Amino acid sequence: MPQDIRYRIEGITPLRGEVTVGGAKNATLPCMCAALLTREEVTLHNVPEIADIYTLLEIFTFLGVEHSFQNHTLKIKADHLECKKIPHDLVKKFRGSILLLGPILARCGEVILSYPGGCVLGKRPVDAHIDALVQLGAEDHSDSETLHLKGSIRGGTIVLPEFSVTATENVLLAAAGARGQTTIHIAAAEPHVQDLCILLQEMGAKISGIGSHDLTIHGSALREAEHIVTTDYLEAGFFALAGVLTGGDIRIQGVRPEQLLSFFKVMDTLGAPYVFEADGTLRVHGGATLQALRVKTNIFPGFPTDLQAAMGVVMTQAKGVSRIFERLYEGRFGYLFELEKMGANVEMLTAHEALIIGPTPLSGRTVTSNDIRAGAGMVLAALCARGETLITDVQYIERGYERLPEKLRMLGASIHREENRTVERIASTPVESGSTSVPLLTSEDSTPGRNRHPVRDPERVTAPVS
Repeated sequence: MPQDIRYRIEGITPLRGEVTVGGAKNATLPCMCAALLTREEVTLHNVPEIADIYTLLEIFTFLGVEHSFQNHTLKIKADHLECKKIPHDLVKKFRGSILLLGPILARCGEVILSYPGGCVLGKRPVDAHIDALVQLGAEDHSDSETLHLKGSIRGGTIVLPEFSVTATENVLLAAAGARGQTTIHIAAAEPHVQDLCILLQEMGAKISGIGSHDLTIHGSALREAEHIVTTDYLEAGFFALAGVLTGGDIRIQGVRPEQLLSFFKVMDTLGAPYVFEADGTLRVHGGATLQALRVKTNIFPGFPTDLQAAMGVVMTQAKGVSRIFERLYEGRFGYLFELEKMGANVEMLTAHEALIIGPTPLSGRTVTSNDIRAGAGMVLAALCARGETLITDVQYIERGYERLPEKLRMLGASIHREENRTVERIASTPVESGSTSVPLLTSEDSTPGRNRHPVRDPERVTAPVS
């Protein structure tokens, strides 16, 4: 039976104090994979101690890669990288394992791994990855069970079919270890893509166009490097909204405002007070009357899809009718069912668009964590709800947020982590960031919400994905 980890939260406590944003998971994983491109040691600082990092290190151990991880510093030496098939049991846990394609192909001339797992946020095909690597000279021998690429790759011109973060990163990783020059058009420009580019430059690659949608990479023999992973702008947004929702006063260190331009624009429209102090610390005050607004997620520098659920929670406390439009994934509104149980007034218009009418008081209930970011949204809902909220399946949250209960307790939150339980599933396990359907409810999750009926099951449609 699967393990169940839970958070028990008592709400309506203003959060006050100071918190430091940790390293970005979405930047760390591709930077770890970049270390496979050289026989020399690569040192990464500011690495978050979260489940996904340890999962990738398990794969590294299987491949014969030496590593040590202590006090947020990770040292990797792939001098004796073993080029062998990576089994399903190792890659099924998270989507980030797809980032092994590019560097292992470049280093070994062949890569074989089972299809990766991870959060199911709608249709997230690997076609963009395969097509791009084939354009660089690889031969595709994949079948329905296994990804298999083989060949000596070389520079070329790649036009990606969409602004895919992981496909952009895979091409960057492969091109950095290939002969010649590679140009990527329709490249993703998210902060974690930029951070990977910076590391590859530190390792000896020449890259131009960083931060744009057109990248040029000159591959070379890569060398050792020491790199500080960028801070997590998604965690920064989470704590900023926690201050807004609880009427608190939080000072957040490690925020890079250029990574959250659209987020702060939304904060302005919302009427949520914040200020950057002289030392760069972000200070967020709660207690203001929040105004309804419209939010559309988009590729960077647009509003982050990974903060959409958190903003949906804020909309329940805003005055008027808010509209949220998810442009990237069709499976990301499952958390609205959980918010309804707590008293939110929600109407689903399509699989990509919903109305949230506020303000409505939220009440503590038993709710589930559908994926990493939806789970973080439920934590925010619990913090501003009356009574006790029990959030199940928080192992998904802990794939992306380091020591979240501890950080919240330091700000005054009443949150307790319960572990070492096993539960018998009556319905499907809550999905990790990626299913085209909303998770089924277990018997424990079936308490009807006050506005249950207006929400309809999302349509199963395809959207551009990352």
